[in-house]
Amino acid sequence: MLENLERVEERIVRAVQRAGRKRGEVTLIAVTKVFPVSAILDSYAAGLRDFGENYVQEFEGKHPVVENLEGARFHLIGHLQSNKAKKAGEMFQVIQTVDSVKLARRLSELGIPLEVMIEVKLSEEESKHGAAPEALPALVDGISGLPNLSLTGLMTMPPWDEDPEAPRPYFRTLRGLSEQFGLPKISMGMSNDFETAIEEGATHIRIGTALFGKRQKK
Repeated sequence: MLENLERVEERIVRAVQRAGRKRGEVTLIAVTKVFPVSAILDSYAAGLRDFGENYVQEFEGKHPVVENLEGARFHLIGHLQSNKAKKAGEMFQVIQTVDSVKLARRLSELGIPLEVMIEVKLSEEESKHGAAPEALPALVDGISGLPNLSLTGLMTMPPWDEDPEAPRPYFRTLRGLSEQFGLPKISMGMSNDFETAIEEGATHIRIGTALFGKRQKK
């Protein structure tokens, strides 16, 4: 894992240099979904502090082991159903996949301070979740008025492509939307294309395979 982390770090550094940015402007989120809790512990020992999980139910099993790791921040990066909002709010510090005012209200009503991002759907893929770009004005306005929630950014997941250049238009669109709404954080880019995402302004990249290898099927 340490060797993989070093390789990822080298790729990040080269990408930020190409983009004329600083390394500190990009947060590496270790995506530990479908990996045992030891992946979080090993990553934490290696110096990582931000971790991404896709499934509330899966993280429930890991949470008791990792909830007291000082400085660790857990990001929900998978689709969140309203009926799981309470459990998610109790375990995660950041919910990156808010896509409706209804869900935001449910999170706010928990009375727990939470950082949230809006997931934006920029592709036509039915498997992708998120709010349409045209829904953002009402969504940003609705979430911004809720107590307990801090709306900090946007996230997206473009169609997967072997070509790391293919998602560039999606990344560029998300950056434009973040600037339009004055939201500083931009979560985009994964193992195959995070250099492109960094070049287009990503502040948070979500890395799983490049750190931990191919995921084992459950």
